[in-house]
Amino acid sequence: MTIAQGQEQPAEPATFRTGVANVRVDAQVYDGTRAVAGLSKADFQLYDNNALQAITYFEQEREPVSMLLVLDVSGSMTHFLEQMASASRSALRSLRFGDQVGIMVFARDSKIITDFTTEHSKISEDLRLAILEKDLGSGTQINNALSDAAKYFNEKAPPTGRRAILILTDNMGVNYKMPDEAVIRSLHDANIVCNAIVVGKSKKSDRESRFRNPDFSLANVFGITEETGGDALKSDKTGLAFEEIMERIRSRYSMHYGSPGGEPGTFREIRVELTQMAKVKYPKATLRFRKGYYVR
Repeated sequence: MTIAQGQEQPAEPATFRTGVANVRVDAQVYDGTRAVAGLSKADFQLYDNNALQAITYFEQEREPVSMLLVLDVSGSMTHFLEQMASASRSALRSLRFGDQVGIMVFARDSKIITDFTTEHSKISEDLRLAILEKDLGSGTQINNALSDAAKYFNEKAPPTGRRAILILTDNMGVNYKMPDEAVIRSLHDANIVCNAIVVGKSKKSDRESRFRNPDFSLANVFGITEETGGDALKSDKTGLAFEEIMERIRSRYSMHYGSPGGEPGTFREIRVELTQMAKVKYPKATLRFRKGYYVR
């Protein structure tokens, strides 16, 4: 991963310390395809390994967002990248004062184009330059790019606030020695929700790897976004999809609870539900949230 010059010293990464740290969960509630706003802490029940937890912090609108745009600049993506860049000014309007955005591009290798900044107009300008980046090798290493993005968050993102990745890709890469499980764990450890705009012919159902060599695997951003609680929009109209998913990222609910602890390295499952009263109002609601975390 190439890091631009002039960056500030890395912030200390957030970690889960047994029995001490808070666990953070970002959740999205949908009524059909519409994101539900205006819910309160009393509308949610949160479970850790099936044990109900007390929600110690709850917020939707006011908490700042740190988001990294991760752009697949392999040859087949040019048209879709141009659409996204053209729609960027409109899409970025959902951001608020204090929200930070950065840009990473990737093919075989990855590169930070723009460090996290609150100058949203700069992001729109830099996107037009970022899509011209071609000196990143042949191939499409999606999992390596997401792993590099998680490292960048740990080094440069503020220790508080929501963290999100938005990756634009055709999901057609082949990963080498970077399985989905390793990437998902790195995203969990960095408290990142991964979101995706997937273009082209790739579908969720056809992403099972058929390689005999376990060092190789097919790209599967659908599975990674699902495990981290994010959205994966399948669309070739990337400008419209960019605006929609930006609104979704900004409207997620943030909840914290005290970590129950556990043996370091063990995985603890998270489940978020609406209360019975909230279900009466939204009987067909669906929720998206990360599936768990590793005790550290």
